[in-house]
Amino acid sequence: MKMSILLLVVLLSSTSVKAADYAYFGFEPSIVTNYIAVKKKMGYVRLTVELMIEDSSNYEVVEHHSPLLRDAIINIIGQQPESKVKSINGRHEIQRLCEEKVKQLLEKETGKPLIKKLLFTQWLDN
Repeated sequence: MKMSILLLVVLLSSTSVKAADYAYFGFEPSIVTNYIAVKKKMGYVRLTVELMIEDSSNYEVVEHHSPLLRDAIINIIGQQPESKVKSINGRHEIQRLCEEKVKQLLEKETGKPLIKKLLFTQWLDN
């Protein structure tokens, strides 16, 4: 019994678990863009976007492609109706669309999606 416990401890301690090596890239300055508003008023949103990069060694690659990624995010938000921009569920859908597009663009440019998650860390709309 003692031998099996000792063997189990040795096996568990010898298996190495690689710790997550994440980095975060934030778009600076904040993104400010218009959206499709009802009536004749101008609608705009100001948001802060952070990208959770799976491997910190890819930070510079993501930074290099940030103008392309920023443009894609602005285009997606600019196509959204006011009802979606102003609702919590709509914002989650917009965030999901942006994340998918960013991953798609990074995969096209680099061969890998490189990011784990896209996060809206601040959202202000009028």
